[in-house]
Amino acid sequence: MTAERLLRALADGRTHSGEALAREFGITRAAIWKQVAKLADWGLAVDAVPGEGYRLARPIDLLEAAALEALLGRETVAHLGRLEVFTELPSTNRHLLANAPPAGSLDVCVAEFQTAGRGRRGRRWNAPLGSGIFLSVGWQFAEMPAELAALTLAVGVRRALKRVAGLDIALKWPNDLVFDERKLGGILLELAVEAQGGSHVVAGIGLNIALPPELMPQLSDWPRGAVDLTTALGGEPPPRAALVAALVDGLAALFAEYPATGFAAYRSDWRAGDFLRGRAVRLDEAAGPVTGTALGIDADGALLIETQGGVRRRVVAGDVSVRSSA
Repeated sequence: MTAERLLRALADGRTHSGEALAREFGITRAAIWKQVAKLADWGLAVDAVPGEGYRLARPIDLLEAAALEALLGRETVAHLGRLEVFTELPSTNRHLLANAPPAGSLDVCVAEFQTAGRGRRGRRWNAPLGSGIFLSVGWQFAEMPAELAALTLAVGVRRALKRVAGLDIALKWPNDLVFDERKLGGILLELAVEAQGGSHVVAGIGLNIALPPELMPQLSDWPRGAVDLTTALGGEPPPRAALVAALVDGLAALFAEYPATGFAAYRSDWRAGDFLRGRAVRLDEAAGPVTGTALGIDADGALLIETQGGVRRRVVAGDVSVRSSA
């Protein structure tokens, strides 16, 4: 008996008696209780109803590898190498970075719960099991493409959410997903340059789907905090499997096309959703903060800032935040 088996039994959100569960799994009711404690470690709220049994506070549409593959486009499947779904994993990005696929092959890793999820600059990124999407997609470029630094900006999360959920989101340079001036998710692009000239790229996407309200302030230090897709849509979001498949399809097309198209094919989409353009911003650098107005991005995806002294800065890396109007 494992916590994963109990999770699948309770995923429907209905009440299951401890006696029936013990009989089904061939263990004692005390052993069932021990596995319930593991579910709590995953951030799940389990209601123990006296005289009735156990139920999750909300049902979970658990992800399955076979079901995900069935939703992928034909061209994506043609490139597909590994597609793995884990109940628990330290980090989907780290898992894929450990083994590069052959050139032109796509690796996909999804975790229901991450114990060491990261955002930019090593910031912790975590959420209860099944409450979001933790997805990484890996690709091996035979040769390092030009404008590789802009690849993060080309990841088509905005297109996928518009197509599957009908939601327009904004993009905060270089990798944040924004709705209603709150953080909906983020992108973490990591790469390893190969000795023979190629590059192994892993794009990680974290997306809030249905979070407990009390957790929102802990997930973001933005003034208005975090938001999830359920709140953004004002109701039930699309199945997570449909969202994951759309994201993977978009990344598969991006990786296959990028050596030929570069960032140019994606620049207009980024600019249409640019969250920072025209806003007063603060750039934190080692030498001290710089304040000014964001002017958008240039042809290579660098952020342009006009400082308060009237100097135009081109920023290729850094931590940028919106300044308060107060």
